[in-house]
Amino acid sequence: MNIGIVGYGFYIPVYRIKAEEIAKVWQQNFHQIKSSLLIEEKSVPGIDEDSVTFAVNAAKNSLLQCGLNSTEINAIYVGSESAPYAVKPTATIVGTAIGANTFCMAADVEFACKAGTASLGICLGLVKSGFAKFGMAIGTDTAQASPGDILEYSAGAGAAAFIIGTDDSAIIANIEDAISITSDTPDFWRRSMQKYPEHAGRFTAEPAYLKHVSTIVKKIFEKYSCGPDSFDYVVFHQPNGKLPLIVAKSLGFKSEQINPGLVVQDIGNTYSASSLLGLSAVLDQAQPDKKILLVSYGSGSGCDAFILKTTQNIKKLVNCDVDSRCNLKSHLSHKKYLTYSEYRRNIDLLY
Repeated sequence: MNIGIVGYGFYIPVYRIKAEEIAKVWQQNFHQIKSSLLIEEKSVPGIDEDSVTFAVNAAKNSLLQCGLNSTEINAIYVGSESAPYAVKPTATIVGTAIGANTFCMAADVEFACKAGTASLGICLGLVKSGFAKFGMAIGTDTAQASPGDILEYSAGAGAAAFIIGTDDSAIIANIEDAISITSDTPDFWRRSMQKYPEHAGRFTAEPAYLKHVSTIVKKIFEKYSCGPDSFDYVVFHQPNGKLPLIVAKSLGFKSEQINPGLVVQDIGNTYSASSLLGLSAVLDQAQPDKKILLVSYGSGSGCDAFILKTTQNIKKLVNCDVDSRCNLKSHLSHKKYLTYSEYRRNIDLLY
Protein backbone atom coordinates (compact mmCIF):
# COMPACT_ATOMS: atom_id res chain seq x y z
CA MET A 1 0.00 0.00 0.00
CA ASN A 2 1.32 3.42 -0.98
CA ILE A 3 0.94 6.33 1.41
CA GLY A 4 1.77 9.94 0.82
CA ILE A 5 0.78 13.55 0.37
CA VAL A 6 -2.53 14.14 -1.38
CA GLY A 7 -2.64 17.89 -0.80
CA TYR A 8 -0.85 20.77 0.85
CA GLY A 9 -1.52 24.40 1.61
CA PHE A 10 0.20 27.32 3.28
CA TYR A 11 -0.37 30.76 4.68
CA ILE A 12 2.09 33.62 5.13
CA PRO A 13 0.84 36.95 6.50
CA VAL A 14 1.09 39.88 4.13
CA TYR A 15 3.16 42.03 6.48
CA ARG A 16 6.97 42.22 6.41
CA ILE A 17 9.73 44.06 8.19
CA LYS A 18 13.16 44.49 6.66
CA ALA A 19 16.19 43.38 8.65
CA GLU A 20 17.70 46.80 7.92
CA GLU A 21 14.78 48.47 9.72
CA ILE A 22 15.41 46.39 12.86
CA ALA A 23 19.15 47.10 12.75
CA LYS A 24 18.54 50.83 12.42
CA VAL A 25 16.41 50.92 15.57
CA TRP A 26 19.00 49.05 17.64
CA GLN A 27 21.95 50.86 16.02
CA GLN A 28 23.45 47.55 14.94
CA ASN A 29 25.59 46.79 11.89
CA PHE A 30 23.08 45.67 9.27
CA HIS A 31 25.67 44.50 6.75
CA GLN A 32 27.34 42.30 9.35
CA ILE A 33 23.99 40.83 10.42
CA LYS A 34 22.91 40.25 6.82
CA SER A 35 26.20 38.48 6.09
CA SER A 36 25.76 36.32 9.20
CA LEU A 37 22.10 35.37 8.74
CA LEU A 38 21.48 35.79 4.98
CA ILE A 39 18.01 37.18 5.71
CA GLU A 40 16.62 40.26 3.93
CA GLU A 41 13.23 40.49 5.65
CA LYS A 42 10.74 38.46 7.65
CA SER A 43 6.99 37.92 7.82
CA VAL A 44 4.96 39.54 10.59
CA PRO A 45 1.42 38.69 11.79
CA GLY A 46 -1.36 41.23 11.42
CA ILE A 47 -3.03 42.66 14.51
CA ASP A 48 -5.91 40.18 14.10
CA GLU A 49 -3.74 37.10 13.34
CA ASP A 50 -2.12 34.37 15.40
CA SER A 51 -0.92 30.79 14.96
CA VAL A 52 -4.55 29.57 14.98
CA THR A 53 -5.68 31.82 12.13
CA PHE A 54 -2.56 30.80 10.18
CA ALA A 55 -3.35 27.11 10.72
CA VAL A 56 -6.98 27.49 9.64
CA ASN A 57 -6.01 29.33 6.45
CA ALA A 58 -3.32 26.78 5.57
CA ALA A 59 -5.75 23.92 6.23
CA LYS A 60 -8.45 25.46 4.02
CA ASN A 61 -5.94 26.06 1.24
CA SER A 62 -4.74 22.44 1.37
CA LEU A 63 -8.34 21.27 0.87
CA LEU A 64 -8.91 23.72 -1.97
CA GLN A 65 -5.79 22.53 -3.72
CA CYS A 66 -6.68 18.84 -3.76
CA GLY A 67 -10.48 19.10 -3.79
CA LEU A 68 -10.93 16.73 -0.85
CA ASN A 69 -14.16 16.89 1.14
CA SER A 70 -13.25 18.09 4.63
CA THR A 71 -15.54 15.50 6.25
CA GLU A 72 -13.08 12.81 5.14
CA ILE A 73 -10.39 14.24 7.43
CA ASN A 74 -10.50 12.28 10.67
CA ALA A 75 -7.08 13.04 12.17
CA ILE A 76 -5.71 16.56 12.78
CA TYR A 77 -2.43 17.29 14.51
CA VAL A 78 -1.09 20.83 14.89
CA GLY A 79 2.54 21.54 15.74
CA SER A 80 3.41 24.91 17.25
CA GLU A 81 5.33 26.65 20.01
CA SER A 82 3.20 29.80 19.95
CA ALA A 83 -0.35 28.57 20.59
CA PRO A 84 -2.51 31.41 21.99
CA TYR A 85 -3.97 29.13 24.66
CA ALA A 86 -1.92 27.36 27.32
CA VAL A 87 -4.84 24.97 27.81
CA LYS A 88 -7.10 24.76 24.75
CA PRO A 89 -6.12 22.83 21.64
CA THR A 90 -5.63 24.57 18.31
CA ALA A 91 -6.50 21.32 16.51
CA THR A 92 -10.14 21.44 17.63
CA ILE A 93 -10.52 24.98 16.31
CA VAL A 94 -9.04 23.95 12.96
CA GLY A 95 -11.28 20.90 12.75
CA THR A 96 -14.44 22.90 13.35
CA ALA A 97 -13.36 25.73 11.04
CA ILE A 98 -12.78 23.41 8.07
CA GLY A 99 -15.76 21.12 8.78
CA ALA A 100 -13.73 17.99 9.51
CA ASN A 101 -15.36 14.75 10.63
CA THR A 102 -16.59 15.10 14.23
CA PHE A 103 -15.27 11.60 14.89
CA CYS A 104 -11.74 12.89 14.54
CA MET A 105 -8.50 12.31 16.43
CA ALA A 106 -7.07 15.74 17.21
CA ALA A 107 -4.26 17.10 19.36
CA ASP A 108 -1.57 19.75 19.56
CA VAL A 109 2.12 18.82 19.34
CA GLU A 110 5.10 20.73 20.73
CA PHE A 111 8.74 20.09 19.86
CA ALA A 112 10.18 23.50 19.03
CA CYS A 113 10.69 23.90 15.27
CA LYS A 114 10.05 20.26 14.37
CA ALA A 115 6.53 20.08 15.81
CA GLY A 116 5.11 20.34 12.28
CA THR A 117 7.01 17.31 11.00
CA ALA A 118 6.27 15.47 14.26
CA SER A 119 2.59 15.98 13.41
CA LEU A 120 3.32 14.70 9.91
CA GLY A 121 4.85 11.54 11.38
CA ILE A 122 1.82 10.97 13.62
CA CYS A 123 -0.60 11.33 10.70
CA LEU A 124 1.59 9.02 8.62
CA GLY A 125 1.37 6.32 11.28
CA LEU A 126 -2.38 6.70 11.81
CA VAL A 127 -3.22 6.53 8.10
CA LYS A 128 -0.80 3.69 7.40
CA SER A 129 -2.25 1.63 10.24
CA GLY A 130 -5.82 2.24 9.10
CA PHE A 131 -6.89 4.21 12.17
CA ALA A 132 -7.48 7.30 10.02
CA LYS A 133 -8.62 7.68 6.40
CA PHE A 134 -7.02 11.07 5.85
CA GLY A 135 -4.74 12.86 8.29
CA MET A 136 -3.93 16.56 8.31
CA ALA A 137 -0.59 17.70 9.74
CA ILE A 138 0.01 21.39 10.34
CA GLY A 139 3.04 23.42 11.39
CA THR A 140 2.17 26.96 12.46
CA ASP A 141 3.94 29.69 14.41
CA THR A 142 4.12 33.37 15.16
CA ALA A 143 7.76 33.13 16.16
CA GLN A 144 8.82 35.02 19.26
CA ALA A 145 12.01 36.98 19.91
CA SER A 146 13.10 39.37 22.63
CA PRO A 147 13.50 42.96 21.36
CA GLY A 148 17.10 43.60 20.35
CA ASP A 149 18.05 39.92 20.41
CA ILE A 150 19.66 38.41 17.31
CA LEU A 151 16.56 36.19 16.98
CA GLU A 152 14.49 39.28 16.24
CA TYR A 153 16.00 39.40 12.75
CA SER A 154 14.93 35.87 11.89
CA ALA A 155 11.78 34.99 13.87
CA GLY A 156 9.01 34.97 11.24
CA ALA A 157 5.40 33.85 10.97
CA GLY A 158 3.47 31.39 8.83
CA ALA A 159 1.89 27.95 8.48
CA ALA A 160 1.83 24.90 6.23
CA ALA A 161 -0.69 22.04 6.15
CA PHE A 162 -0.28 18.60 4.57
CA ILE A 163 -2.97 15.99 3.96
CA ILE A 164 -1.87 12.35 4.12
CA GLY A 165 -3.77 9.52 2.42
CA THR A 166 -3.50 6.20 0.56
CA ASP A 167 -5.46 6.89 -2.64
CA ASP A 168 -3.05 6.23 -5.53
CA SER A 169 -5.13 8.41 -7.83
CA ALA A 170 -4.63 11.39 -5.51
CA ILE A 171 -1.15 10.99 -4.01
CA ILE A 172 1.24 13.61 -5.42
CA ALA A 173 4.26 12.38 -3.47
CA ASN A 174 4.72 8.96 -1.87
CA ILE A 175 6.40 8.92 1.54
CA GLU A 176 8.85 6.05 1.21
CA ASP A 177 10.45 6.19 4.65
CA ALA A 178 10.69 8.24 7.83
CA ILE A 179 13.36 8.32 10.51
CA SER A 180 13.94 10.48 13.60
CA ILE A 181 16.77 11.35 15.97
CA THR A 182 16.44 12.78 19.48
CA SER A 183 18.82 13.99 22.19
CA ASP A 184 18.78 16.28 25.22
CA THR A 185 20.71 19.23 23.78
CA PRO A 186 19.45 22.50 25.36
CA ASP A 187 20.20 25.06 22.65
CA PHE A 188 16.90 26.99 22.86
CA TRP A 189 14.05 27.08 25.40
CA ARG A 190 11.21 29.10 26.90
CA ARG A 191 9.99 28.34 30.39
CA SER A 192 6.34 28.45 31.43
CA MET A 193 5.04 32.04 31.75
CA GLN A 194 8.21 33.37 30.11
CA LYS A 195 7.40 35.85 27.32
CA TYR A 196 10.40 35.30 25.07
CA PRO A 197 12.70 32.32 24.45
CA GLU A 198 16.33 32.10 25.47
CA HIS A 199 19.16 30.47 23.58
CA ALA A 200 22.68 29.27 24.31
CA GLY A 201 24.83 30.58 21.48
CA ARG A 202 27.56 27.97 21.90
CA PHE A 203 25.02 25.17 21.38
CA THR A 204 23.15 26.67 18.43
CA ALA A 205 25.19 25.49 15.48
CA GLU A 206 27.72 22.68 15.89
CA PRO A 207 26.33 20.51 18.76
CA ALA A 208 22.69 21.23 17.92
CA TYR A 209 21.54 21.95 14.36
CA LEU A 210 24.60 20.83 12.38
CA LYS A 211 25.26 17.67 14.40
CA HIS A 212 21.68 16.40 14.39
CA VAL A 213 20.94 17.16 10.74
CA SER A 214 24.25 15.68 9.57
CA THR A 215 23.83 12.56 11.69
CA ILE A 216 20.34 11.73 10.43
CA VAL A 217 21.26 12.32 6.78
CA LYS A 218 24.34 10.11 7.10
CA LYS A 219 22.13 7.44 8.69
CA ILE A 220 19.90 7.55 5.59
CA PHE A 221 22.93 7.32 3.31
CA GLU A 222 24.10 4.27 5.27
CA LYS A 223 20.67 2.61 5.39
CA TYR A 224 20.10 2.85 1.64
CA SER A 225 23.74 2.71 0.50
CA CYS A 226 23.17 6.00 -1.27
CA GLY A 227 24.55 9.53 -1.32
CA PRO A 228 23.52 13.11 -2.06
CA ASP A 229 23.22 12.37 -5.79
CA SER A 230 20.33 9.99 -5.01
CA PHE A 231 18.05 12.98 -4.35
CA ASP A 232 16.78 15.65 -6.71
CA TYR A 233 15.87 18.04 -3.90
CA VAL A 234 16.80 18.42 -0.26
CA VAL A 235 14.87 20.56 2.23
CA PHE A 236 16.30 21.41 5.64
CA HIS A 237 14.90 23.39 8.54
CA GLN A 238 15.82 27.03 7.99
CA PRO A 239 16.71 28.86 11.24
CA ASN A 240 18.53 31.40 9.07
CA GLY A 241 19.87 31.51 5.54
CA LYS A 242 23.38 30.30 6.35
CA LEU A 243 23.04 27.06 8.37
CA PRO A 244 21.08 25.10 5.71
CA LEU A 245 23.76 25.99 3.15
CA ILE A 246 26.57 24.97 5.49
CA VAL A 247 25.08 21.57 6.27
CA ALA A 248 24.11 20.96 2.63
CA LYS A 249 27.66 21.65 1.46
CA SER A 250 29.19 19.48 4.20
CA LEU A 251 26.98 16.54 3.11
CA GLY A 252 27.78 16.93 -0.58
CA PHE A 253 24.52 18.48 -1.81
CA LYS A 254 24.68 20.98 -4.67
CA SER A 255 23.04 24.39 -4.84
CA GLU A 256 20.47 23.17 -7.39
CA GLN A 257 19.26 20.61 -4.82
CA ILE A 258 18.96 22.97 -1.83
CA ASN A 259 18.04 26.35 -3.38
CA PRO A 260 14.51 25.50 -4.64
CA GLY A 261 13.29 24.94 -1.07
CA LEU A 262 14.94 27.98 0.54
CA VAL A 263 12.36 30.57 1.62
CA VAL A 264 13.97 31.86 4.82
CA GLN A 265 15.59 34.87 3.13
CA ASP A 266 12.11 36.27 2.37
CA ILE A 267 10.09 35.32 5.47
CA GLY A 268 12.57 34.38 8.20
CA ASN A 269 12.40 31.30 10.41
CA THR A 270 8.76 30.28 10.69
CA TYR A 271 9.66 27.71 13.35
CA SER A 272 7.25 24.73 13.15
CA ALA A 273 6.28 25.68 9.59
CA SER A 274 9.82 26.25 8.30
CA SER A 275 10.78 22.92 6.71
CA LEU A 276 7.18 22.28 5.60
CA LEU A 277 7.09 25.60 3.74
CA GLY A 278 10.38 24.63 2.11
CA LEU A 279 8.79 21.36 1.02
CA SER A 280 5.80 23.29 -0.34
CA ALA A 281 8.13 25.43 -2.48
CA VAL A 282 9.75 22.27 -3.89
CA LEU A 283 6.44 20.53 -4.63
CA ASP A 284 5.25 23.65 -6.43
CA GLN A 285 7.90 23.08 -9.11
CA ALA A 286 8.77 19.37 -8.97
CA GLN A 287 8.09 17.07 -11.91
CA PRO A 288 7.03 13.40 -11.52
CA ASP A 289 9.50 10.77 -10.27
CA LYS A 290 11.65 13.24 -8.34
CA LYS A 291 13.22 12.17 -5.05
CA ILE A 292 13.00 14.62 -2.14
CA LEU A 293 14.76 14.47 1.22
CA LEU A 294 13.03 16.50 3.94
CA VAL A 295 14.85 17.05 7.24
CA SER A 296 13.41 19.20 10.02
CA TYR A 297 15.18 20.30 13.19
CA GLY A 298 13.75 21.16 16.58
CA SER A 299 15.68 22.62 19.48
CA GLY A 300 15.99 20.52 22.57
CA SER A 301 16.87 18.58 20.25
CA GLY A 302 15.89 16.36 17.35
CA CYS A 303 15.23 15.85 13.64
CA ASP A 304 12.57 14.14 11.56
CA ALA A 305 13.60 12.98 8.08
CA PHE A 306 11.27 11.87 5.29
CA ILE A 307 12.09 10.39 1.90
CA LEU A 308 9.50 11.32 -0.72
CA LYS A 309 9.05 10.57 -4.40
CA THR A 310 6.69 12.56 -6.58
CA THR A 311 4.09 10.81 -8.73
CA GLN A 312 2.43 11.56 -12.06
CA ASN A 313 -0.39 13.25 -10.14
CA ILE A 314 1.87 16.21 -9.40
CA LYS A 315 1.57 17.34 -13.02
CA LYS A 316 -1.70 19.06 -12.20
CA LEU A 317 0.16 21.29 -9.70
CA VAL A 318 3.17 22.26 -11.82
CA ASN A 319 3.09 25.93 -12.87
CA CYS A 320 -0.06 26.47 -10.80
CA ASP A 321 0.55 30.20 -10.51
CA VAL A 322 -2.91 31.57 -11.20
CA ASP A 323 -3.99 31.50 -7.56
CA SER A 324 -1.63 32.42 -4.70
CA ARG A 325 -3.34 29.78 -2.55
CA CYS A 326 -1.62 27.03 -4.53
CA ASN A 327 1.77 28.55 -5.34
CA LEU A 328 4.11 29.72 -2.61
CA LYS A 329 6.12 32.17 -4.72
CA SER A 330 2.92 33.86 -5.85
CA HIS A 331 1.71 33.90 -2.25
CA LEU A 332 4.94 35.57 -1.10
CA SER A 333 4.70 38.31 -3.71
CA HIS A 334 1.82 39.94 -1.83
CA LYS A 335 3.39 41.96 0.96
CA LYS A 336 3.26 45.24 2.89
CA TYR A 337 6.18 46.65 4.84
CA LEU A 338 5.93 47.84 8.43
CA THR A 339 8.01 50.25 10.45
CA TYR A 340 9.60 48.90 13.62
CA SER A 341 6.95 50.56 15.83
CA GLU A 342 4.15 49.02 13.73
CA TYR A 343 5.87 45.64 13.92
CA ARG A 344 6.21 45.83 17.72
CA ARG A 345 2.54 46.84 18.02
CA ASN A 346 1.45 43.72 16.12
CA ILE A 347 3.75 41.42 18.09
CA ASP A 348 2.94 42.90 21.50
CA LEU A 349 -0.79 42.42 20.88
CA LEU A 350 -0.08 38.69 20.58
CA TYR A 351 1.94 38.20 23.77
